[in-house]
Amino acid sequence: MFAYLARILGLRTNPVIFFASAALTLIFVLWSILSTSTVDLVFGATSGWILSRLGWFYILGVTTFLVFLVWIALSRFGRVRLGDQDSRPEYTNLAWFCMLFAAGIGSILMFWGVAEPISHFAEPPQRNVEPESVEAAQQALGFTLYHFGLHTWTIFCLPGLAFAYFVYRKGLPFRVSSIFHPLIGERINGPLGRTIDVIAVLGTLFGVAVTIGLGTMQINSGLNVLFGVEESRLNQVILIAVVTTIAVISVVSGLDIGIKWLSQINIVLAVGLLVFVFLAGSSLFLARGVIETTGVYLSWLVPLSFWNDTFGNTGWQGTWTVFYWAWTITWSPFVGIFIARISKGRTIREFVIGVLALPTAFSIVWFSVFGLSSFDIELNQDGGLVQEVVVDQDIPGALFAFLANYPFATVASVLSIVIVIIFFTTSSDSASLVVDMLCSGSVTGPTRQRVFWGVTEGVVAATVLTATGKTGLDALSETIIVFGLPFFVIAFLMMFALVRSLRQEELAGTAYRGANLPGAAEPPVAPGEDAGADGSATGPEPSSGPGRTSERDD
Repeated sequence: MFAYLARILGLRTNPVIFFASAALTLIFVLWSILSTSTVDLVFGATSGWILSRLGWFYILGVTTFLVFLVWIALSRFGRVRLGDQDSRPEYTNLAWFCMLFAAGIGSILMFWGVAEPISHFAEPPQRNVEPESVEAAQQALGFTLYHFGLHTWTIFCLPGLAFAYFVYRKGLPFRVSSIFHPLIGERINGPLGRTIDVIAVLGTLFGVAVTIGLGTMQINSGLNVLFGVEESRLNQVILIAVVTTIAVISVVSGLDIGIKWLSQINIVLAVGLLVFVFLAGSSLFLARGVIETTGVYLSWLVPLSFWNDTFGNTGWQGTWTVFYWAWTITWSPFVGIFIARISKGRTIREFVIGVLALPTAFSIVWFSVFGLSSFDIELNQDGGLVQEVVVDQDIPGALFAFLANYPFATVASVLSIVIVIIFFTTSSDSASLVVDMLCSGSVTGPTRQRVFWGVTEGVVAATVLTATGKTGLDALSETIIVFGLPFFVIAFLMMFALVRSLRQEELAGTAYRGANLPGAAEPPVAPGEDAGADGSATGPEPSSGPGRTSERDD
């Protein structure tokens, strides 16, 4: 039935994954609209249980992933190329960085760049220092960079590495189930594999929906400051519709035109905003502070990697760190596949160092400049940010309250809204591409499929943000904490599958072709690849290989 329906609609996808994911998403949307109180009760109770009982699992999990990535990059496996040993990167380092950053946490830096440091400055997480003191400022930056430094990019890097390896080196389709081929074999093409892929699609949709929701709240807040546009659910739905339309146009334009150019334009605008804040503020103070904050982050990195608030048990970690990790892990398949898509030809060592180090370095500079500038406003100027963000709880408006302390505040605020919209657009655009790849296992599906998922992301975001009895941020938080749990379990299995496959490849003598090691052999043509004239693999064909669609999908 599903295969027949796919043919009628002119789709080139796995019909079971596509229609099951679409149906479950529709059920959630209708359930949220028709039974709001039940949805609030279910997600509230479930997320509360996870926060109180399993927060330690999230903390341990992300730190374990980071240690694993450092080990694999520095080990002998670091020389393995993601693709044929003769392949080379398709994008320059600059273009690569811009795209992975824009699809990663670009919009989140705009949302939390001021809000998180000032929140922790006013209410220190460990409660062992005086609020709004120098010690509180150091603790605030330590925790903020813990949340947006190596650990966040670890969550993106692990699935990205696994996807790139299994797709480009093993010829498997672009699906989460492909990563489990060393563990379950050809069952990735059966019910078990399809179930994994449907879970991945749903997690990606809801993870991106949270990002879209946060971005919408910030855009609405900025428009309220500049033009008096009311912060209401109706206006937020309208904003989601407008930006989703822009994202769909970008989807139709394709990766190299849409996402690539939007990403590069936006990183220039974001750096421009960063430079403006640096030059218009206390530049010498900030120059010293960036260097000092780097040391603060490094000194706090190991203790925070294992800190679970065991003795304080204040619940703070659940509402901040666990929320971040659950949120990030749900859309890690999206960012992971997208990073893998643009990383063919790099070695494992290049990939891990690039994905972890470059964005983390930028995050250190970003939060140092915006965080220290916020502290300077509170300690040495008129203040008001603590009142706005912490007392009044206007987290979406934090950036605009901050910019009001600078010259050309209106221009800077307009620029910030544009940056958020473009980051929002690139996230939705690349997510549409990735969800389609998760369903089809290929990068060549019809444009209509990506358009469908782009619109679906907007609908889910609007539903989660507006069709519940909770405030916007609470609704987004509770939903994502629930969806994040299965992905942590999957991530642990991901590490085991990757190492198992690398060791099997090493034993077969194929891992180090071209690395000048004795006994290196030519790699076999992977399933789904055609041998070229010289005997080398030419890459996976979407219509063949382990992930091909067949009549079994009825």
